[in-house]
Amino acid sequence: MALRNIREEGDSILLKTCRPVTDFNRRLHTLLDDMRDTLLEADGVGLAAPQVGILRRVVIVMDTNKEELTPEEQIIELINPQIISCDGEQTGQEGCLSVPGVYGIVTRPEHVVVRALDRYGKEFTVEGTGLTARCFCHEIDHLDGHLFTERAQRILTPEELEEMNREDK
Repeated sequence: MALRNIREEGDSILLKTCRPVTDFNRRLHTLLDDMRDTLLEADGVGLAAPQVGILRRVVIVMDTNKEELTPEEQIIELINPQIISCDGEQTGQEGCLSVPGVYGIVTRPEHVVVRALDRYGKEFTVEGTGLTARCFCHEIDHLDGHLFTERAQRILTPEELEEMNREDK
């Protein structure tokens, strides 16, 4: 496996709509494996293919609600994902590996159900709450060329971020 470069805000690929995956082959598996390694190395909780320069509808998300699992075991691979239902609301701090050092306040659903395909083309559904639901929405937004900064009610100042992080500890 290999680490891939994470594209940052200002790179036009992050603003493009991704194409569906139609071939479930070795190239897709390599992409997924590389994305996993890149996500773990970057210490993130989600990554979308355009963030590593690939315009395909592929995301990986860590199911942070399953703390008993290792980080590798928490990763959910989603090919051609679609949000099929959501409910509730959560408003909180959000950041992105493609917008390093910037955090904003974003409102997302509290609970999300996603239908997707696995790396072999088999359909499944998965549910997420809290941070996992937030990640599903955030990463699927990337597939349509949207960054969290578009959805942010406001961007946090460094002082506000420091204060929020101090309160969380």
